[in-house]
Amino acid sequence: MNKPITLNLPEDVYNRANSLAQLISRDLADVLIEAISLSLSSTSPFSENDSNKTESIKSLSDSEVLALSELQMESEQDLRLSQLLLKQQANTLSETERPELWILMQIYQTLLVKKAAALREAVSRGLREPLEA
Repeated sequence: MNKPITLNLPEDVYNRANSLAQLISRDLADVLIEAISLSLSSTSPFSENDSNKTESIKSLSDSEVLALSELQMESEQDLRLSQLLLKQQANTLSETERPELWILMQIYQTLLVKKAAALREAVSRGLREPLEA
């Protein structure tokens, strides 16, 4: 079931989405729906497969849970992500670097969600203390 929603997009986002829609001969709304779906699919902690993810983490050994709770982005990817974020902040990010930044952000978010789930499991098993706020 679809839910209607109204968004106010920044002009550059609208222009990029509209250009892509024209390029691939698709409706702008379809392009935006696909972009949002892709953006949220692998990183949402509230996805339809959440119970499967929780169960798979619960089935891991203590050492595997602890290793997953220490998960970090590869150093080369982390460095490149930092460089691209600085360029984005300085408004010097090129059009060819945008997809690279998006992919690295997806990797970062996915790792963060996995790490958080493993930390929660490690705390519930008494393998580590809860993180302080």
